[in-house]
Order: sequence, then structure tokens, then C-alpha cells
Amino acid sequence: MADSVLMAEVWRGEFAESIHRGHAVVCDAKGEIRAAWGDPDEVILPRSSCKMLQALPLVESQAGRHLSTEQLALACASHQGARMHVERVARWLEELGLSESDLRCGPQVPDDPEERHRLREQHETPCQLHNNCSGKHAGFLMLNRALGGDPEYVDPSHPVQRAVRTAFEEMTGMESPGYGIDGCAAPNFATTVHGLALAMARMADPRGLGAVREDAARRLVGGMLAHPLLVAGEGRACSELMEAAGRRVTVKTGAEALFTAILPEQGLGVALKIEDGGTRGSECAIAAILARLGVVDAADPAVLRRLSPPIENRVGASVGKIAPAEAFWQGGARL
Repeated sequence: MADSVLMAEVWRGEFAESIHRGHAVVCDAKGEIRAAWGDPDEVILPRSSCKMLQALPLVESQAGRHLSTEQLALACASHQGARMHVERVARWLEELGLSESDLRCGPQVPDDPEERHRLREQHETPCQLHNNCSGKHAGFLMLNRALGGDPEYVDPSHPVQRAVRTAFEEMTGMESPGYGIDGCAAPNFATTVHGLALAMARMADPRGLGAVREDAARRLVGGMLAHPLLVAGEGRACSELMEAAGRRVTVKTGAEALFTAILPEQGLGVALKIEDGGTRGSECAIAAILARLGVVDAADPAVLRRLSPPIENRVGASVGKIAPAEAFWQGGARL
């Protein structure tokens, strides 16, 4: 097994104060590794970075044939809990004859500042619609209706989660060694960094997966590209990096410093894990990889905010920066 590699550094003046190490793979749909750092066989929990894989069984089913591009994006989203997210998920549930109480993701204080303020002003309690995974769970409920399962669709032995695991293993090309329970109560199946990158590459180039899965993969990727703000939200790395790339690449984060990317034009997939779980390290590293792949401009303000954001003190003076490690960045050389 290879050790993790240094990917991002935190500088204060002339001193490297902190570091972030990790693993990453760029590969094609045949599984051929185009670039790798650290250990491609490192076992990880993808967390929310794999939501498009969790949505595959729904989109492949008859129930998912007429999903809108907005619903496809929400099924893959880790959203801010803004009104644009909450209202759309509520409407989706209403179309199913269901309600917020049918969700099993749990309530969450929204990350969106305007919605947090509205809740405080109106003395309302955050609900499950505000959960960043509520779109994924609306998709689970839609699939559950088609499968005729019981209400507890997050149980690992439930038909919904069995369908998710099957699709996940087929796309990653390996049997999952197990699962952890995610923050939204659903099982999150483990794989390797290479396996996750392969799944993303197959989403990027789904030819050979069969007509049904190819169509489902293209629709999910298309939904994410059409609605970057529904996938995450204002000010979020996923949404801003997708916009900076001209909506030619999907970017999806997951808790504990995970990122995936799908590059349809190049037929490539990316998987990244920063081992200390730090978001600042993972955002820096994914921006560096996307820049080296040529899908974003390193000088774009949205990219630069992740690639090399300044560190400011309490009086607003710039006293340092976060930056990709030089051996990893290599001056931005194309991969």
C-alpha cells in the first residue's frame, strides 16, 4: 500500500503551519488510471460524493422515467437548505402524495443564511426538508413506492438499499467491503479510491453499460450540469467550480473531505479523499486537479478561492494562504 501524499499546505508568512495529505485517482471508463496520488486501493466511505450512484436505481426504473432535470439534480444534491431547495423537494413529495414526515433523513439547521434568518424571525423549527440530503431521500421514497417496500427505506436490508448497493458495486467494479451509516441515516457503502473514480468515469462515458443504465447516467449528469445551484448552493465549491468549468464537469463533495468529478468530454472520473477530513484541504486539492485536467482556469476567481485562498487576520490583513503542495501541483502542469 502506498502512503498518502501531501496535497495542500497552509502557510503563515514564510512558515508552512499545517498540511493536508490524501489520495486521489483520475481514470477512464475501462479503469485505466491516468493519474494517481497516494494509494488507489485505499478503502474509503464516499459519503455524499456518490449520490449520483445512489440515484441510479430510481432513474433506471419506470418510476424515474419522467423526472425533471431539477429533480435529477436534487437527487444528487447536498444542498444548502435554501428556499429554492426546500420548496422543490416539498413539491416533489406532494406529487408523490407524501409529506415531510415520510422522510427518514432527520431535520437539519439550513446552511443557507437567508433561510436560517427566516426560521428565526418566524420562530419556526428546521425540518427534514432542510436536510442537505432531502432530495436524495425524496428519490428513495419514489423508488420505494415502485418497489413496494415498507416505510423504513434507509434500513440496509430494505429493497431500496439493496438496489443501491447492487448499482454501486456494478459501477465501482468491486464488491463493497461494508458500509457505515451516513449523517442522513442511509447506509453509505465503502469502496476504494480507484473504484470510486471508475464509477465516476463510467458516469462520464456510460457506453457499454447497457441502454437503460447509459440513459440513466447521462440524465443524472445532465441534471447536475443544468442546475449547479440545486446540487449545492450559493457560495459552495461544487456549484461554483461547475460554473467556472462552463458546466462541462460535475463536481460533488462529501463529508470528511471527499470529492468526485465527472468529465463527460474527456470520459474521465476523479475521486479524492483528504485523510484528515478537512474541507479546506479537499477544496484546494480538487481545484488543483481540475485545473491540471484543463477544465477550469486556475486564475478564475471561483477556482482561486479554493486553490489558493488568502488567510486574513482579525483586522483584515493577508497573513498567509492555503496552496496546493508543489510536488502535487507541479506548477499547474497538464495531466
